Amino acid sequence: MPRAGYIRKRTLPPDPLYQSPLVSRLVNRLMKSGKKSIAQKQIYQTLDLLKNKAGKDPLTVLNEAIENIKPLMEVRSRRIGGAAYQIPMPISADRREALAIRWLITAAAARPNKEFHHFSAKLAAEILSALEKQGAAIKKRQDMERMAEANKAFAHFRW
Repeated sequence: MPRAGYIRKRTLPPDPLYQSPLVSRLVNRLMKSGKKSIAQKQIYQTLDLLKNKAGKDPLTVLNEAIENIKPLMEVRSRRIGGAAYQIPMPISADRREALAIRWLITAAAARPNKEFHHFSAKLAAEILSALEKQGAAIKKRQDMERMAEANKAFAHFRW
């Protein structure tokens, strides 16, 4: 925590094609070594695949999938009297979205290469499975919430 005071949250400009801040955050998270145009190309290919497969607006599909992935509670480690406790805490809206985007990208990258040759196809498949409340990103959310539920006894240590 900074002692100097409140840090202003920077607003992200929306992406040029869809005018969506969520797509812009997804592009920035996917970007490697400053190659933004490559990340944008992959995300736009993913959204085109979603448009063809789902038959709906790709932005609504993406928003729904991200909403399904967002966790409500997380555990934070806190040392009390020489012992470290896992304390369940609610998550802020920005962190919930950041975690959902991170889990979506890592789950898509971990998908096997059998039927998917491009990352955009993997990401589209992971978004569609998250839409149906399945897939690795949803499992990650359930594991996190299950751990918070299991450690509910330590909730009185919350700071």
